[in-house]
Amino acid sequence: MRQQSVNRWLTPAGKGNKMQKILPEKPLCGIDEAGRGPLAGSLVIVGVVLLHPVEGLMDSKKLTEKRREALYPSILQHSRHHIVSFSAKEVDALGISACMTLGLEEIMGHLGDYTYLFDGNSRFGVEGIHTMVKADSKVAEVSAASILAKVTHDREMLAFAREYPQYGFEKHKGYGTKMHMKALEAYGRCEHHRKSFRVKCLDGQG
Repeated sequence: MRQQSVNRWLTPAGKGNKMQKILPEKPLCGIDEAGRGPLAGSLVIVGVVLLHPVEGLMDSKKLTEKRREALYPSILQHSRHHIVSFSAKEVDALGISACMTLGLEEIMGHLGDYTYLFDGNSRFGVEGIHTMVKADSKVAEVSAASILAKVTHDREMLAFAREYPQYGFEKHKGYGTKMHMKALEAYGRCEHHRKSFRVKCLDGQG
């Protein structure tokens, strides 16, 4: 699918709202996150305003790690951007939803007067955010944000893998794979695990 530029379909937040066309008077800032679901590592939220086109953008999950790494410096060079990270301890203390809210507010406060489009269907209570499901596959600015978020998150997990090689973070990036579950059962959690995320083999059924 060809990615759209400025005039595009945006989904306003709120239950029952139908998709409607919004013609932004301001430049667009795309926002996406990485690390909302893993059992370990940081939640990373990124806002990107593209100053020049970047070739090859698409949903970060559809790109190879090598391709994401290649696009990362080009996106940084050709954009205004802001990267917000919440550690596992911060996620435990605040909760994912509160971290998402704070991250979106920080991005808007740092970047300023733009039209903001966030991938997904929730704006986490933040006024001035538009949402679109699968925006990371449709809108260049959101694709760029998804790549910065994914690379930032995965680089951290590679660093954690060197620190705690027994968990295999370099392979599953903190997600709850069978390999990760076996490691948790054998070694328990490390300091980079989210203690508020229940794991059956450690926390039981309840």
